Amino acid sequence: MSGAQYLTNQFLIAMPGLEDPNFFHSVTYICEHNDEGALGLVINRPLDMQLGEILQHIKVEQATPETRQIQVYLGGPVQQDRGFVLHEPLGEWDATLRVTDRIGITSSMDILEAIAAQQGPERLLVTLGYAGWGAGQLEQEMADNAWLSGPAHPDILFDTPDEERWKAAAASLGVDMDLLSGEAGHA
Repeated sequence: MSGAQYLTNQFLIAMPGLEDPNFFHSVTYICEHNDEGALGLVINRPLDMQLGEILQHIKVEQATPETRQIQVYLGGPVQQDRGFVLHEPLGEWDATLRVTDRIGITSSMDILEAIAAQQGPERLLVTLGYAGWGAGQLEQEMADNAWLSGPAHPDILFDTPDEERWKAAAASLGVDMDLLSGEAGHA
């Protein structure tokens, strides 16, 4: 597979027929994709949890009410006990996977402490867990038409309301999910 086909910095948009409960109507931001597999974060599965609970759990106490209320998302079915921060700009953190010149995913404590002190990245999304695919697995799922993929848009990642991200990501590719879903067009 040539590098041009890798999906790093792309959205993976679940087709309406994808019934896996982990990914039903999901939008996943692909953070890394190479011949060894892929890693992504689901960006539209809000948990019944806010950042304050995580900060309390890791004993970071100086958080403001505003930072305590940051929504936490279920990033995927793998390592759901581990937190990841998808953020822009990149910044200098202890453990960052650089996705683009502007966007990174960080899993170290220093970014959470900075967010609590309101010195974190300008835009961010906090998840527990991630989505992972083994070598060739994502390529096979793409061949099976489980997903649409296309360039990621930071505005959809960080600014679009959760419940609108699936349709917005598809619309950015010119696809109307209402026309694709099995529910539309029954006479």
